[in-house]
Amino acid sequence: MVISPVEVDEYIIPDENPARFAQRLALEKAETESRNVINSDIILAADTIVVDGNQILGKPLDHAHARQILLNLRGKTHRVITALALIDQENHKQWVDLCETEVPMRMFSEQEIEAYIESGDPVDKAGAYGIQNAEFHPVAVERMVGCYANVMGLPLCHLQRAIKTFEVESPRNIPEKCMAFTQYDCQIYRDILQIKS
Repeated sequence: MVISPVEVDEYIIPDENPARFAQRLALEKAETESRNVINSDIILAADTIVVDGNQILGKPLDHAHARQILLNLRGKTHRVITALALIDQENHKQWVDLCETEVPMRMFSEQEIEAYIESGDPVDKAGAYGIQNAEFHPVAVERMVGCYANVMGLPLCHLQRAIKTFEVESPRNIPEKCMAFTQYDCQIYRDILQIKS
């Protein structure tokens, strides 16, 4: 496995909805890498966005912007959308999948926001937060609907479902390992992976 950052122009087409935007960017990343790499088995690209209403929230520009984003998200529910794009170069096969999670934020105080900003953690994160930050713990996880790993950046069960269509064997027990790592009782993995109860 080779990890290769790919730069694409992240412009928004007028009237493009957030889900379509994420799918387009993920596919553009995969297609760009496919043109740059010869004889790769499968190329995977992903794009994760944070959406408040219909507004796509990027990474904060500075501390003041991080503070503004966090104050706007506090006590509200927003969405995190990740698009996965896979390309099999040998068989010229493409797959694009989408994962969406409803993320309720807790009512953290302004003092908590300031301490979190000072930690430097929000600077490189879309929506100015990391769900896995144990000290700030911005999300009311007990009320969250959807995939925890998606909010961290890569929905593992969606990835497992995608690579299965390419007849590639995935590691075993991904849902169990994910839930053990995140300490989150996932309610959707059976539907995603079509596991009968």
